[in-house]
Amino acid sequence: MIYITGDTHIPVDIGKLSTKRFPEQKEMTKNDYVIICGDFGGVWDGSNEEKYWIKWLKNKNFTTLFVDGNHENFEMLYNLPTVRFGGSIAHKVDDGIYHLLRGELYDIDGKKFFVFGGASSHDKEHRKEGKNWWKEEMPTEEQYFNAEMNLEKNGFSCNYVVTHSAPASVQTEIAPTYEINELTEFLEKIKNNISCEKWFFGHYHQDKSIDNKYIAVFNLIYKV
Repeated sequence: MIYITGDTHIPVDIGKLSTKRFPEQKEMTKNDYVIICGDFGGVWDGSNEEKYWIKWLKNKNFTTLFVDGNHENFEMLYNLPTVRFGGSIAHKVDDGIYHLLRGELYDIDGKKFFVFGGASSHDKEHRKEGKNWWKEEMPTEEQYFNAEMNLEKNGFSCNYVVTHSAPASVQTEIAPTYEINELTEFLEKIKNNISCEKWFFGHYHQDKSIDNKYIAVFNLIYKV
């Protein structure tokens, strides 16, 4: 089984994965997955509270996967050990908890996922670089290039796309006050060329479907 949900902002919104709110997990195993669409927040400051929630996830019946959002500590995230996962590479947070890297394609339970994290923080003027904001929230040219090369190798085809931001046209429909930037334009380019069944994204703190294909997730836990 594979489920997809929105931002967890550990510890603020991680409660959606409690047994009470997500009872389906009782029937799951570590061979089943929950994918978080960015703003995981569990690799932030190494506090005891953070360690508690990582242990909490580690002890769950499922394996946790996440793409990065904008509210992540990228200095800590990029210093995690790199391991092989799903036919590609990922960062290992702990046993059963993995960060999926921008522009990679993963084979998860027989389904192919293209993932691309990142977003521009609309509140960065109220944040301090290196403390609660990192410039790495936005992708590098190398990450854009890597994504296009990986998609080209796979014929611009996959089962599912998981991102934090939405493509520009989808964002305009779902959250018109958010800025169009190089990342949303890049995702729009991908949208116009890729063949996929569904595209999931977080970031906008709402649960909404556009054309039953582009799906914003926040509290929703969507089974694929």
